[in-house]
Amino acid sequence: MRRAALTGALLVLSGAAGAQSLDGHGGPVMDIAVAEDGTVATASFDNSVGLWTDGAPRWLEGHEAAVNVVAFLPDGQLASGADDFDVILWDRASGEVAERLEGHQGKVMGLAGHGGLIASASWDGTIRLWAEGDVQELGGHDGPVNAVAFGPDGALYSASADGTVRVWDVAAAKEERRVVEHGFGINEIVLGPDADWIAWGAVDGTVKVTDLSSGAEIADLSAGRRPILALDLSEEAGALAVGDGEGHILIADTADWSVRHDFRATLQGPVWALAFAPGGDTLYAAGLDAAVQTWPMDALGDGTVIASGDESFLADPATLPNGERQFKRKCSICHTLGPDGARRAGPSLHDLFGRRAGTVPGYTYSDALDGSDLVWTEDTIDALFDIGPEHYVPGTKMPMQRITGAEDRADLIDYLRRATAATE
Repeated sequence: MRRAALTGALLVLSGAAGAQSLDGHGGPVMDIAVAEDGTVATASFDNSVGLWTDGAPRWLEGHEAAVNVVAFLPDGQLASGADDFDVILWDRASGEVAERLEGHQGKVMGLAGHGGLIASASWDGTIRLWAEGDVQELGGHDGPVNAVAFGPDGALYSASADGTVRVWDVAAAKEERRVVEHGFGINEIVLGPDADWIAWGAVDGTVKVTDLSSGAEIADLSAGRRPILALDLSEEAGALAVGDGEGHILIADTADWSVRHDFRATLQGPVWALAFAPGGDTLYAAGLDAAVQTWPMDALGDGTVIASGDESFLADPATLPNGERQFKRKCSICHTLGPDGARRAGPSLHDLFGRRAGTVPGYTYSDALDGSDLVWTEDTIDALFDIGPEHYVPGTKMPMQRITGAEDRADLIDYLRRATAATE
């Protein structure tokens, strides 16, 4: 699986010659998978999967929350996992849901395939193995499971917030051994071409390469920046890419583990996802912004960065009135104020006051709000943020957040009343 974050229907030249910016999703992009034929799938906070052929996207809708991971399986099938705890298998021809794999009790963060087997990693602390209608659960990690990968022999590798990388005997459905025991959570793993080594990145900024036969350390690529959020390998280019929470990308040469490039890739915020194009001549990267920077490998570190664009949640809070500040901090990543929903995770708030909940055309609501009798008023919006969405509307897919100050809630309501009013 190749991972990164490619977002968008428009291809716009920016920065140095050869560098390009792409954007189109309605929220930050969490992951990308690149098939050998160059077809690209993207996972986004906007609840959507984008399937891209020759630069043109189709939007696959079926998840009810942010999509965290996408993967092309060995048979060419496309799978995705999300905050709704589900794994979806997609019919690539029609764009429809082919099968929904349910059973996890936490968000799905990792996917991998081998033969007819699919492995999913979840923050419920388990790995699930899915095969032709059967499911098997692997338990044993002492924290959320963040990533899974299959070796060429079918051995399964997993990384967890418990600080371990474990190898599983799939046939026996049991842990075989631990190849890494670290004091901090491990977010990402990448296997070498012949599964002779594994690269891993942790929340404390550690990036190491471990020999899988001896357990010896092959390389330490730690640069003192944390957390590590993205890893990707290009076998063709002999390159390992590392992205961190401070916005840097490091490229290491897998022949001798020297550092080819190490540069700041964002104006602000983290690098959440990385992927090499087939052949390894292009690198894709994404951060907080919905735009994705693509670099030819010979242009890396030329000064072109992932722009912050006009994403409202990145605005300097000190420059805003309190009501607008509350909206941009709490609401703007999911909602727009105008009639265009702009592919966001939540529906447009246009003409909000006096509107019955769950009635914006074209938006897929949770069962808790679909057909609800709740009407959005000053009192109901105040109650929503006073006790939090999950308590006020149990079963909603709105993220749990509260605005505890009564004055802050009042300022938000006043701002929403003005900003969402329909114009004649």
